[in-house]
Amino acid sequence: MRGKRGRSRRHLDLVLGDRGYDHDKYRHLVWALGVKPVIARRGTEHGSGLGAQRWFVERAFAHLHWFRRLRIRWEIRDDIHEAFPTLGCVLICWRRLVALP
Repeated sequence: MRGKRGRSRRHLDLVLGDRGYDHDKYRHLVWALGVKPVIARRGTEHGSGLGAQRWFVERAFAHLHWFRRLRIRWEIRDDIHEAFPTLGCVLICWRRLVALP
C-alpha cells in the first residue's frame, strides 16, 4: 500500500449534528477548527435532511445491539472487550454477504 503510515490527515469539510448540539458554544468550537457545522435548529420542524446521513451510523449501532454481550460491558479487560465489537462487525458483514444473491 502506498502512502504514509498512521491515521490519515484528511481535513473535514463539515460536521453534522442533531438538535442536542444547537448552541452557539458548539458552533464556535467547530468553526474555530476550520470546519463548517451543520446543526439542526431547535424549534423548527423536522426535515432538515440530516437524518439521511445519520441513518448509517444509527443503523450500525442497532446492528451491534443485536448481540446481547455488546449492550452492556461485562469484560474488565479492554482487549477482550474490544474483540467483541470486532467479532460483531465480522458477523454482521458475513450475514450480509451470505444474504446476497
